[in-house]
Amino acid sequence: MAAITLRPTGDSRNEKVGLDWWLLGSAALLIFIGLAAIMSSTAGESGTFFKKQILNICLGLVPASIFGFCHPRIWAKMVNYIYIANVIALIAVLAIGDSAKGAERWIELGPIRLQPSEFSKILIVLTLATFYSMRQDRIKEPSTFLLGLLHVAVPMLLILKQPHLGATLLVGSVWLAMSLVAGVKPAYILAIILPFFIMVGLVVKVPSIGPKVFEQYQWKRIEALLGLRSDTKEAKDMNYQTQQAIYAFGNGGLGGTGFSKGEQKSKVPEQHTDFIFSLIGEEFGFVGSVFVLGVFAVFFYRIWVGMLNAADFYYQMIMGGILTIFAFHLFVNIGMVLKLLPVVGLWCPFLSYGGTAIWLCMSLVGLALNVRAKERAVLF
Repeated sequence: MAAITLRPTGDSRNEKVGLDWWLLGSAALLIFIGLAAIMSSTAGESGTFFKKQILNICLGLVPASIFGFCHPRIWAKMVNYIYIANVIALIAVLAIGDSAKGAERWIELGPIRLQPSEFSKILIVLTLATFYSMRQDRIKEPSTFLLGLLHVAVPMLLILKQPHLGATLLVGSVWLAMSLVAGVKPAYILAIILPFFIMVGLVVKVPSIGPKVFEQYQWKRIEALLGLRSDTKEAKDMNYQTQQAIYAFGNGGLGGTGFSKGEQKSKVPEQHTDFIFSLIGEEFGFVGSVFVLGVFAVFFYRIWVGMLNAADFYYQMIMGGILTIFAFHLFVNIGMVLKLLPVVGLWCPFLSYGGTAIWLCMSLVGLALNVRAKERAVLF
């Protein structure tokens, strides 16, 4: 494999960043907030989910340490094996995976239940970063654009087949963001995403197309959000979860009802997972919600600084992919909770209950800290 070249910065920074305490501290604080929210949301269930989440976090230290201490270039040297392993895992889900709510997304490994589509996100970041780094001097060529698109098309189609629309859209967003950061010609990217938006417009304007494009349960959610069938009981049922989440925010008001005093937690299905932010809105109010978003802002800023100031093109690609994963998850999750977007099954980073979700978050943080430690120091 060709060596990955460096992008010179032209500055005289000599001191390395070392451990980025702002990045680590904001991530740790978000994990703590998530634990508190899970404790409150499942208070009437003997704290089972809270205890399991603590165990998940402890287990997550293993992949976080692997990505945090192994030199990032190791993944570039193993890129072919990583890509093949990723594809095999996604195929295995379709062949032997467990089904839930109309989708096959999990693989049982003894007492551990894994969701390969989640770990696929970090693996795609690593392989796509390596691909663009190896073709850094040919970024503007059409072949680079087409091969980069093909690189993510295979895992995207396998994830869509499960089906997992949210994860599919996320992988597409990672490809889009990393391509822009790499310097791929915007005209090439526009040629791909423009037909996508045209298709979305057709689905909205011509409802008969929707069932042919989406799975039945996905189309029902979109219909409910857009009000295409708001007069039916089915549409009202699909809206129930998001409507109860809206009531939770309204009940919280400015200062919230207080920790563990929310009245809507029992009325929002699966609140401890995808709809955990509605509990924060109710029990900590507008002020608490803004505070949590502020912590996320600090966290995102530190990753953005790492991407912006990376002297190594490979590191810049990695940080861009990490930032996209976290930002997409947060944006879509809050959009779901506030009834601005369809429910597509994307958890809230660090806050939602789930083993594979928190393992992915911790792995991404470990990788980001590792990359930051290899860079030169700049002003906060």
